Amino acid sequence: MAAPPPGDWWREAVCYQVYPRSFQDSNGDGIGDLEGIIRRLDYLNDGTPRSLGVDAIWLSPTFPSPMADFGYDVSDYCGVHPDFGTLETMDRLIAECHRRGIRVLLDWVPNHTSDRHPWFLASRSSRSNPKRDWYIWRDPKPDGSPPNNWRSVFGGPAWTFDEATGQYYLHSFLKEQPDLNWRNPEVEAAMLDTLRFWFERGIDGFRIDVIGRILKHPDLPDNPPNPDWRPGDRERFSQLWVHNHNYPDVFAAVQRIRRVFDEYPGRVAVGEVFGTPEEIARFYGTQEAPGLHLAFNFHFIHEQGHVITPWEAPVLRRIIANAEATVPPFSQPCFALNNHDRSRFVTRHNHDGRGRDRARAAALLLLGLRNTPFIYYGEEIGMADVDIPPERQQDPARFHSIGRDPERTPMQWDATPGRGFTTGEPWLPFGPLSPNVAEQDGDPDSLLSLYRRAIWLRKELPALRHGSLADLAGDGRVVTWARRTPDDPAVAVAINTSTDAAAAVLPFEAGRVALCTDRSREGAQVSGGAVELPPLGAAWVVAGL
Repeated sequence: MAAPPPGDWWREAVCYQVYPRSFQDSNGDGIGDLEGIIRRLDYLNDGTPRSLGVDAIWLSPTFPSPMADFGYDVSDYCGVHPDFGTLETMDRLIAECHRRGIRVLLDWVPNHTSDRHPWFLASRSSRSNPKRDWYIWRDPKPDGSPPNNWRSVFGGPAWTFDEATGQYYLHSFLKEQPDLNWRNPEVEAAMLDTLRFWFERGIDGFRIDVIGRILKHPDLPDNPPNPDWRPGDRERFSQLWVHNHNYPDVFAAVQRIRRVFDEYPGRVAVGEVFGTPEEIARFYGTQEAPGLHLAFNFHFIHEQGHVITPWEAPVLRRIIANAEATVPPFSQPCFALNNHDRSRFVTRHNHDGRGRDRARAAALLLLGLRNTPFIYYGEEIGMADVDIPPERQQDPARFHSIGRDPERTPMQWDATPGRGFTTGEPWLPFGPLSPNVAEQDGDPDSLLSLYRRAIWLRKELPALRHGSLADLAGDGRVVTWARRTPDDPAVAVAINTSTDAAAAVLPFEAGRVALCTDRSREGAQVSGGAVELPPLGAAWVVAGL
């Protein structure tokens, strides 16, 4: 497999998700900001292995917003929220990132706006307003109830009645987040222009929020009940999202969005999508009519609904095989182990107190796959969920399902009272003093050092950067695969999910351990077509003597 063309930088990139409120506060107000991110860029990539070495950052929403859903309720797609800085600060962040070879992705929210967005204020002002059809309004049923049975992702009906105009408006999330009507060409044109605004300012791409919901069934019929739902499960899973999630019309709209990206060479569209491997693959489009460059596969986090994916070799092998079988050959998968909406990896897999051991192996899995990996801030030091006392909880979703505050707490830079994050009161409480960056920075055996070695080694090995994935194998404890290019040494990735040592069969006879969760094993020669893995351990083995 040949190296990708220069415009396809994303194929070899390691990306890092920054949750701006929680990364670095520069002015002591307890809220992270763009200036803080600028001050920490050398940590992310200063051009040397002392840094993490990431190639791109994705910023969770930085647009002006009333913050009903912490930025996912946008009131202006062409600005910066004052908590984070100004347009000028954003321009400087882009310039400083580019100077270090770091690309910048923003978070685009096309499904809905804030109810304080000027478009919605006009839309709800009267039924005759020119922007009335920019959102989805419907009359009540004869008994006054909502137009259909759709439920909000956060719980409750997906409709709110507007007394002034006598109609309901649709909101897939909070009532403060009305859904845009993407069947109106004016809406689509206006939203596509917001992309162009940022591309002109030098942004390298977008992570696109819940793109599978932007077009619903035009007749808005009821969703069928979910036969597997049981009382006690989250309400949103009580019905099958047949008519308002991944509706077939979405895919043509994604292709139209892609054409705007293609107006600006080198830009990348990364979609937040949910579904089966086949549904995820549809978002890539075809060679003739491309869609997203990358579509997130969250199956290492959850495969169905809210069920946590177990850390078991047969499950991991199935997820990898399904992605390889379905993603079209002109693109590649896009995996993540953590994000701002889900409990952190260490917490999800800490039932026996060994979550951080599994996190070490997970780093080698994520960075050893054929994919564009996304690392969530703090993942590289093993941050875990933080218990948030009721009086400090912020997330509006806590009223409807499960709060997401525990995985959004401030980055732990050091063990000082402000954790190196702020000189003020943080917007969310800190976790314990450990883990933090300072304690791991000089420790060659730390998780941070392992991430650094893995990312920089990935840059050195062509098979890991752009090789095919082959020889996927293993047993009930171990999963292995090979990364191969025609002209370079193959690299085997071996993951042991059991709490006992295990031998992994390699797809070649001999090689050298280039990276291991147990650093003392690095550099060792292996022969006989197998490598011994420590409990919950992992290794990268380069073929050859």
